[in-house]
Amino acid sequence: MGTTPITRMLEHARVATRLPAQDLQRARRFYAERLGLEPIEERPGGLLYRCGSGEFALFESAGAPSGTHTQMALEVDDFEATVRELRARGVVFEEYDLPGLRTSGGIAEVEGNYPSKGGVGERGAWFRDSEGNLLGLGQPIT
Repeated sequence: MGTTPITRMLEHARVATRLPAQDLQRARRFYAERLGLEPIEERPGGLLYRCGSGEFALFESAGAPSGTHTQMALEVDDFEATVRELRARGVVFEEYDLPGLRTSGGIAEVEGNYPSKGGVGERGAWFRDSEGNLLGLGQPIT
C-alpha cells in the first residue's frame, strides 16, 4: 500500500459551532434578550446565527451540555463595554479559582494566550446560556 501525502483540505474551511438546546424557544429568547442576537435562519429544530464572519447554530436536543469547558467563544473589540452591556442585560459571569485561571468580578487575565495576535495574553469572561452551554468572551491584551 502506498502512502498518500497529507493535504490541507480543511485549511480554508469555515468553522461553525453547534450548541444543543433542550428548549429552543427559551434559548431563542435568551440570545435575543441577553445577547441582542436574532437568528438569520430558522428551521424545525434549529436556529442559525451570524456573528462577524462566523456563524453558530442552536439545535434542539434531548441531551444536555457538560458545561465543563468553553463551547463557544466570542472575540470582541471592546471587552469592558461588552461585559458592562451584557451585565446590564442580565448576563451573570462565572467565577473561577483554578490553577492558571482566576477571575475577579467574573474577569480573568490569562498570560500567554494568543501571542500570534500580537498580544501578551487575553482578558476573558465566561457565562452560561439558558441551556447550560458555557460561552466565553475574549480580547487579546497587547
